[in-house]
Order: sequence, then C-alpha cells, then structure tokens
Amino acid sequence: MKRLVLCALMILVAVPAMATTVLYGWENGETILGMYPDGEVIATNVGAPDPVLSGLRSLKLEDASPSSTPQAYVAWISGLTDGDIVTASFYCYDTTPDVEPSGRIWGHYVNGAIDAYAGSAGGSSAYSTGIGWEQLSYSWTFDSDGGTRDGLVIEARTYSTAGVIVWIDDLMVEAPEACQIILPCETSPVEESTWGGIKALYR
Repeated sequence: MKRLVLCALMILVAVPAMATTVLYGWENGETILGMYPDGEVIATNVGAPDPVLSGLRSLKLEDASPSSTPQAYVAWISGLTDGDIVTASFYCYDTTPDVEPSGRIWGHYVNGAIDAYAGSAGGSSAYSTGIGWEQLSYSWTFDSDGGTRDGLVIEARTYSTAGVIVWIDDLMVEAPEACQIILPCETSPVEESTWGGIKALYR
C-alpha cells in the first residue's frame, strides 16, 4: 500500500552519493504543474474504476491537441549545476499494443521559473508498448549552457490523437541533495518528520 498521504514525499537519502529520491503517487488529489501547449492536456486526478497502480489515486491524461504532442509537467528540479545527474521514472498505463495512445518520459530545461523554457533536454526513445502498467525512465546529465539554465522539468507526454487517454502513477525522481524537487502539491507550509532514517515532507 502506498504511504503517501496528501503530499507526503518519501525522501531516501543515499549518503555516499548525496542524492535525494522522492516518490509521488497523486494521493493528494493534485494533477500537474503545468502543460504545453496551453490547454492541450486534460489532467484529472482519478481513482477506481480508472486504472490505479498502487494506492487509491492516479493521474489521467487526455490528449486535447488537434495536431501537436501535449506535454504534462509532473516534476521540476531546480538549483541544478553542470554535471548534476537527475533520474526520473513513472508508470504509464496503456493497453493498445502498436497503436495509439502511447506515453513517453521527456524533459526540458528552464531558467528561474517553470514556464521559462530554455531548450529541450531530450528523454527516452521508448514509448509505452500496450502491456498495461509499464515503467518509463530516463537519466539526464544537466548542462547549464553557460549559466542560461538552472532547472529541469520532467514531462509525461502523450502520443495520440485528440480524445485518447493514458494514466500515470508512481513517479520517482532522484537528484542531488542540494536541489529542490517540486511536485504537484498544495502550496501550504512544509512540515518535516523523520522515522527510521526516512524523512518525509508533508504539505
């Protein structure tokens, strides 16, 4: 059972690598941080009978674009410097082998704000293959492009025609400990608690 209540971010600190791992499963009722193009993704927080991998909730993404590839922003890692490595993954639900819809994990750079686009960061060449829940993952090595970038936004992309749907669950982001990992959470103050060496942030 998923133990993420509201925006409980389980943070596992790997001491030798000085990295932070955050797990997020949409249990708090939120959806996404943003999208591109504007208005071309319909993001909904859902529960059963919609597909849910673990816990009670998942993210439903409906393609609302007549022609482009919609991008749903699911995480923003800020405070990155050259050479920092960010790894992210999420599970995508797709039961249509070899045909639409398909999901993909991708990323783009920003500078100072989530909507301050600073170039594509690329992503995995793999699409969801239609086997049901399938993990999509990728690792990025950050390039500040001479100081014009300081962050990375993780995207869940839909590859399909308008009206078709994929579901997303169990997002994981690993980044250097000094970075800030921002997820689709309420903006209330953060409270911290620690047990068994695992730190959780509650919003």
